Amino acid sequence: MPAPGFGRLRQSEVYVGGARGRMPRVPFGPEELEAAARRRMSRAAFAYVAGGAGAELTVKANRAAFERWHIVPRMLRDISQRDTSVELLGRRLHTPFLLAPVGVLELAYPEADLAVARAAAAESVPMIFSNQASRTMEACAAEMGDCARWFQLYASTSDELIDSLLARAAACGCEAIVLTLDTTQLGWRTRDLDLAYLPFLRGKGIAQYTSDPVFQRLVDDASPAPAGRVTLAALRTLISLTRSYPGGLWSNLRSLRPRLAVQVFTDVYSRASLAWDDVGRLLERAPLPLLLKGILHPDDAERAVRLGVAGIVVSNHGGRQVDGSIATLDALPPIVDVVGRRIPVLFDSGVRTGADVLKALALGATAVLLGRPYVYGLALAGEDGVRDVIRNLLADFDLTLALSGHASVADLGPDALARD
Repeated sequence: MPAPGFGRLRQSEVYVGGARGRMPRVPFGPEELEAAARRRMSRAAFAYVAGGAGAELTVKANRAAFERWHIVPRMLRDISQRDTSVELLGRRLHTPFLLAPVGVLELAYPEADLAVARAAAAESVPMIFSNQASRTMEACAAEMGDCARWFQLYASTSDELIDSLLARAAACGCEAIVLTLDTTQLGWRTRDLDLAYLPFLRGKGIAQYTSDPVFQRLVDDASPAPAGRVTLAALRTLISLTRSYPGGLWSNLRSLRPRLAVQVFTDVYSRASLAWDDVGRLLERAPLPLLLKGILHPDDAERAVRLGVAGIVVSNHGGRQVDGSIATLDALPPIVDVVGRRIPVLFDSGVRTGADVLKALALGATAVLLGRPYVYGLALAGEDGVRDVIRNLLADFDLTLALSGHASVADLGPDALARD
């Protein structure tokens, strides 16, 4: 649990460390953090994490929306004791942010999701396990103790597989399911297309599937597609597949299962027909509270509330799905107006600083999700890098909260901001 006045303590820790010759592991500025990660990661890995759809107008719009809102500091208020906590789904969280689900974390660091899970637990920050994880939800849950964790779900074409994933999430201590609505098909991601690179086809980011008994039965029933021409690149892909698949390298090389697993994954990954009736049926079957991620229109938010979901996440997938989409911060106030206090409204996409967190909370978000920045920290220093990003964001938020004249998240409202 962070101590009161954590921002000042974090500053002191960094400055005293510098006086003793200990320099920070990760940069503090968001642009510097991204640039450092870019230098550390492979070209394909960085493109996958940082890239957006099309001309990346939505990525830019998310940032521009934050820049249109300005904090209006208030003076002569007692901010000596501050409370950065929020109430969410019956839990008191010590920070107003969670770690968003990010797939294929092995692109950033070999320990991938396990390193993030350990960092989240050490800093008491909830983590949302990705459906496209590089390590299983059970392995990550084992690293987290009683720290809160949720599970992100992509709607597969197999209802049996969905039910299996939901049951596993409940069994490993997840407290909610986050159904991602905006990725029924992959967006037109130009950076990945330029490199002709999709990690799933190399067996990366499908650990939740290859560890699932229902998915393995689907693999049992699959017939291999005709093999293409043998090339050096194809052999490298085969080796990547066999290394990623459970079991030994040599036994996997002699087996068709790794290739079949990727084939089945591409068949069942996403349900383009996903509709409101499917969400209703999922609500009836889900063993945990269900939140919908990807809501951007007030009418969809109202329908979600009437359907009985536990919460919504205002998100455009970090600009990765629809080029030219509305910025999430622009979408947030109308949705908050419609939803009121009936269910939590979380915010995702574009968050990089403590000021960003404050602006989203002031505009009505219950809590925010942090994505790319913690992945960059992971790339730079593994678990320690993720911990630093978390601590830096909380310190930045704590100081911004205080210096704007507020002692708690509950004090924040639209009157804390002015818009261009």
